[in-house]
Amino acid sequence: MSFEPVYISRRNALRAGTGAAAALGLGGGQLAAAGGASAAPADPSDTDYILSCDEWGARPPAGELSIRTGTTRRIVVHHMAFPNTMDFSLEAAVACAERVQYIHMDKNGWSDTGNHFSISRGGYVLEGRHRSLEGLEDGGFQVVSAHAVGQNTQSIGIENEGTYITELPTGKLWMSLVRLCTTICTQYGFGAEQISGHWDWNATQCPGAKFYSAFPLLRLQVAKALGQPLSSIPARTWLDTYTSCVGSTVTLLQYLLQAAGYDTVAADGKYGPATLAAVHAFQTAHGFPTASDGTMNGPTWEALAPEIGMGATGPAVLAVQSMLKTKLFDVQASGTYDRDTYVAVAKMQALHGLRVTGRMDDGTWCAVLGGVVKEEFRALGSRTAAADTAVPDAQALPVPAVPRGGVEAQDPPSSMYEADPQDQAGA
Repeated sequence: MSFEPVYISRRNALRAGTGAAAALGLGGGQLAAAGGASAAPADPSDTDYILSCDEWGARPPAGELSIRTGTTRRIVVHHMAFPNTMDFSLEAAVACAERVQYIHMDKNGWSDTGNHFSISRGGYVLEGRHRSLEGLEDGGFQVVSAHAVGQNTQSIGIENEGTYITELPTGKLWMSLVRLCTTICTQYGFGAEQISGHWDWNATQCPGAKFYSAFPLLRLQVAKALGQPLSSIPARTWLDTYTSCVGSTVTLLQYLLQAAGYDTVAADGKYGPATLAAVHAFQTAHGFPTASDGTMNGPTWEALAPEIGMGATGPAVLAVQSMLKTKLFDVQASGTYDRDTYVAVAKMQALHGLRVTGRMDDGTWCAVLGGVVKEEFRALGSRTAAADTAVPDAQALPVPAVPRGGVEAQDPPSSMYEADPQDQAGA
């Protein structure tokens, strides 16, 4: 399928009048920093800070790229599982993008880079898969990607350089991520509650537990940049888990199905025929609509997830414990709601702005699963909220500068990059 919109983009229109900067592939917007509130563009739809594939010297795709129109509805954030380099230069950002493209095309056999965009440790934003920037500027279509199984036709994938299991990203990367997410939400017309992580959909450590713990702050800052009113955010935005999903979210679902009496469902993290049949049976019994792919909607989750607390036992306790353990909380999957579970649940509630009770209710189940609760956004409209300034290692980006001769292509990646990153398997 081909899609060739005929229009002159804002980016090209701006470049037509920017002289030497245009010749170098730089527009005025890219001179803005990624390190503070002053860096936020007056027009959040401006994409001039993003280096296109042509500008950073990407190889052409090995095959035809597919396009989907009107399907984009969320952002999926990744880490690359690469070393946390302290080289914040443009050259390092380009070398990183080249390594990713090399792995995806030459090792994985994909037609192009799997992700739509990447952000370097130095805060540079680069187009990943060709035509991703064109789709973003248009706002009506996206190129089909290969960043997360089951999400490649309906989400925009952002790769972030580094490994964030036990560390947070740099402030430079963070502020660029806020800006890019703001642009994506603006162009495709959805809110900050639609920002998720790779492990919400697939079995992976990506985007890293430490990074993921900062997602409530990420969503809050994006909502503020969008000017998104609190009234526009649903009370709970549940993950629409379905048959393409695999991993901890499916395991949690399976334990809850066991707790509801579907004993033949194994908690193996694979959304197979037995899980699908149980979901359909549960939805039918409660008068909920069913989908061929077993999509879990909000009412289904809320009917399935029981309120439990200290002293409870059984599969529902295993559900919350298995997810908390995946997210590196200090709990054991014992099936008994013990003090460690209580403390971990309380910490999770505090992280998401929920009332801290140590008990599992609808909002807490939603947050533990990986969904988004309205309480995360209470600071919207507050000028004094600490979350407004709680950015790790925040500092202004140096002015990006592309050499007049262009960016030189690098040699193939060194052996440390030969293996597939943890978040690149399967799409």
